[in-house]
Amino acid sequence: MFSQVVDFVPRYEFDKIVAKYNGNYHTRELSCYNQFLHLLFGQLTGCSSLREICLCLEAHKSILYHLGFSKTVDSTSLSRANERRSWRIYEEFGYLLIGIVRPLYYYDKVPDVPLPNDVLALDSTTISVSIRLCAWALGKYSRGAVKMHTVMDLRGSIPVFIHVTDGRCHDRNLLDLIDPVPFTFYVMDKAYIDFASLARFDAAGSFFVTRAKDNMRYEVVERNYNVDESCGLLGDCTVNLTGVKTAKLYPKPLRLVEYRDPDSGEGLRFITNNFEITALEVANIYRNRWQIEVFFKWIKQNIVVKTLWGYSENAVKTQLWVAICAYLVVARIKATYNSTYSITEILSILHVSALEKTSLKELLSPPEPLIQNHDVNEPNLFD
Repeated sequence: MFSQVVDFVPRYEFDKIVAKYNGNYHTRELSCYNQFLHLLFGQLTGCSSLREICLCLEAHKSILYHLGFSKTVDSTSLSRANERRSWRIYEEFGYLLIGIVRPLYYYDKVPDVPLPNDVLALDSTTISVSIRLCAWALGKYSRGAVKMHTVMDLRGSIPVFIHVTDGRCHDRNLLDLIDPVPFTFYVMDKAYIDFASLARFDAAGSFFVTRAKDNMRYEVVERNYNVDESCGLLGDCTVNLTGVKTAKLYPKPLRLVEYRDPDSGEGLRFITNNFEITALEVANIYRNRWQIEVFFKWIKQNIVVKTLWGYSENAVKTQLWVAICAYLVVARIKATYNSTYSITEILSILHVSALEKTSLKELLSPPEPLIQNHDVNEPNLFD
């Protein structure tokens, strides 16, 4: 089954990226592709260390050629490759897979949001590390941390942009790295509120939906009284910022939507620069932002990111990008076979069946409907 998974890895494009960064310079047995297969095998089977990866492959060395490996190596050689070879090889290959996988989920719908626009969610997750082993990954309170900033397409939960930093990098710095796409909705928590960046998004023709901070100062310009309170809506109005700095950074009107969560009873306030969609659609767009939290939870529970295979900056970023590539390969398999299994379920199947002789297509494809063949001479009782 693992060899069938490898068939979804575009080898020719991978070799072009390796040649661009001269990744195979002075290599004998462990090429960049062989290194990628080692790490991909470790991600899909849940190996906790490089030694465990090499041990499992050495135990099955008689079938390594059929799995795609030219030759297995020891953990020292694999660790040295993770330390020295540029992580940008796997970053660029990850973006290549994003370009392949994302169109496969284009026709998926965002729940309760009947809009043709793309909806992207912004958030970050923190991975705790040892400050003694990862001296470069400084976090808060003298602790070690690695932060993975992510922009995710809510159609199919496919990551679009990923940036790995230390734990001290603030979330709103991600907005400076994004090129806004016109007519695209960007959904973010209030930690990303930076009115200078939001004004840049508005000037580019993009839309944003975020929560308003409790100390935001504003004045109501116009109020919409046609609000359906049975849906949890409390208010919908147009406001202008009145803060000394915020009024200069964002001088245009904003839309403020007040909503009460029917489950928890918590009151929420959303701000957006879109005045065309309904107030309920604004609330539903923000509710779907929770999909990126589910994505982070899935990554930490099903792919090896919390247990590091190396502690240098290059090794950590290599491991994280290979983990993202593993997620994208599984997502491509799901879309290709139109599987009814979720990505989590497919990974669980691969986790225990990676070395079995089983057809991946037959295992993941939806069952065909049973067609009952009736005899043409059989009388119809309803005539």
